[in-house]
Amino acid sequence: MPDSAPCPDRALPDSFFDRDAQALAKSLLGKIIRHRQGPYWLSARIIETEAYYASDKGSHASLGYTEKRKALFLDGGHIYMYYARGGDSLNFSAHGPGNAVLIKSAFPFVDAISDANSLAQMHLNNPDASGQPRAVERLCAGQTLLCKALGLKVPHWDAKRFDPEQLFVEDCRINVKHIIQTTRLGIPTGRDEHLPYRFVDAEFARYCTRNPLRRGQVEDRDYFLLTQGS
Repeated sequence: MPDSAPCPDRALPDSFFDRDAQALAKSLLGKIIRHRQGPYWLSARIIETEAYYASDKGSHASLGYTEKRKALFLDGGHIYMYYARGGDSLNFSAHGPGNAVLIKSAFPFVDAISDANSLAQMHLNNPDASGQPRAVERLCAGQTLLCKALGLKVPHWDAKRFDPEQLFVEDCRINVKHIIQTTRLGIPTGRDEHLPYRFVDAEFARYCTRNPLRRGQVEDRDYFLLTQGS
């Protein structure tokens, strides 16, 4: 295990999450999710997020309060996890009851805290369909792949607060220069699928769930390019 440990003053406080869902979705880009599994800190850089509101027909909260969805209605900084297509998905509550951000995809992050051994554990957690290691760029390229690689499970973390000894989000002073804003993925027709609440770190666009800069996509029609601070 690396000698280093996460820096406490870089761990995002609960107050960081107590902001508008879209603002939070943009602010989370470039931040690092750290999850401890055994002796290792498994880490990934957030590259794609989606914002959801209680008033938004595409959100779980729009279906109303239930015990399973209670984390969505708690203060900003609660963890909301659910199963999507049989896999685990990670969300953080934002400001206002029912508002949240889905962590859509990430990119494995290696540093003094999360070294090659941590990355090897992520590969073991998330092999491809044939049991072979996935390419690094595909290891966290989707909400369920991310959770699998990081070893995050619904029963362990749903409706919990962050734990500096086990799971938190860290600010490693990464500057995200350009953000792509576009529509969310997998929203059924008639469920506010047109809302541009998906945000992607432009530098990592080709590694996210679906590249918003793929051939045929037109700026200001299919997506908007924001500079930092927009």
